[in-house]
Amino acid sequence: MRYVGTVVRGIRAPIFKRGDDLAAITVECVLRAAKGEGFSLGDRDVVAVTESTLARTQGNYATVEQIAQAVRELFPGGEAGIIHPILSRNRFSMLLKGISMGLDKLHIQLAYPSDEVGNHLIGWDELDEKGVDPMTDVLSEPRYRQLFGQEVRHPFTGVDYVRMYQEIAPGAEIFLANDPREMLKHTDCAIACDIHTRQRTVRRLKAAGAKTAVSLADILNHPVDGSGYNPDYGLYGSNLADEHTVKLFPRDCQAFVERVQKLLKEATGKNIEVMVYGDGAFKDPVGKIWELADPVVSPGYTKGLEGTPNELKLKHLADTRFKDAQGEEAAQMMRQAIHEKQGSLVGTMAAQGTTPRRYTDLLGSLCDLTSGSGDKGTPIVLVQGYFDNYAD
Repeated sequence: MRYVGTVVRGIRAPIFKRGDDLAAITVECVLRAAKGEGFSLGDRDVVAVTESTLARTQGNYATVEQIAQAVRELFPGGEAGIIHPILSRNRFSMLLKGISMGLDKLHIQLAYPSDEVGNHLIGWDELDEKGVDPMTDVLSEPRYRQLFGQEVRHPFTGVDYVRMYQEIAPGAEIFLANDPREMLKHTDCAIACDIHTRQRTVRRLKAAGAKTAVSLADILNHPVDGSGYNPDYGLYGSNLADEHTVKLFPRDCQAFVERVQKLLKEATGKNIEVMVYGDGAFKDPVGKIWELADPVVSPGYTKGLEGTPNELKLKHLADTRFKDAQGEEAAQMMRQAIHEKQGSLVGTMAAQGTTPRRYTDLLGSLCDLTSGSGDKGTPIVLVQGYFDNYAD
């Protein structure tokens, strides 16, 4: 009889550097943890590795000068606008610096009252008080200051993002508007910086007559002057490395996870799933921040992690079909119902309230919360028992 379901462990690891054999070190760390902590590995366990460590060991970096060169190649006329960048020192400040260096004239269109991932410029109550409708109203930077003050600081970071972006790109014109087509009143060349709606933004810009409309995925999707690159996501998923460099989202993730899986199989004889994960997909109910600033939660995972849960809602069954059963009788009936479930449960009352999300998004969010982004020192996460159920 097992008395524990899912168990999640952050696995401590060395400080990874460019050129390290991350696959081999990952396996070594997991095996050492199992021996040292006295647990065993099993089939369908999940080993997850942060995207940041993979990018670092790959040496997937780019300088602001390399970003600037890539931008100049896309916009030889020297003028363009960036649409709906997120408000972030870590995620966007160096990208803005590189983009600004690559242009003679830059226009910046910010979404409001918050960016795509929930960083607020203005509160909804303030908008209502001033009679501003963010669905239709366009605010110039002077009008924004007139309405909301000469200093508007984010309540958590303490940063005035409009001022910070002006300081990074001092010659840029900044305005606030939620329709991306507003940029075409300033320039017919634009870079969509929104993450999860970028394809729609580019499509709408082109349909409205943009001469050149690209997204951040089109910048450094190939090497420029020896830079790193990501063929699928370009600058999306990048993070500040130092004051002149960004670390890009890792590439070749599928080859990496398959090698780790192979090494684990050779070492343990178990069929262990492997994934690379970045930001989780969840929203903070107080700060209103939606964590997913990466283009995807998991850019690489083994085949056993494909799909979505197909689960019965036990508390629904306890309150309905088995409401008159008690103790072990109720437990046996639950186990029997799980054993007898067939096919997809989507749309059935017995599955109502279960989470219709991909395994990789659920597991990636779990791993992101486990490893954190601070000083825990656990860039590898081991998840065990995730695919078990009450009948196992």
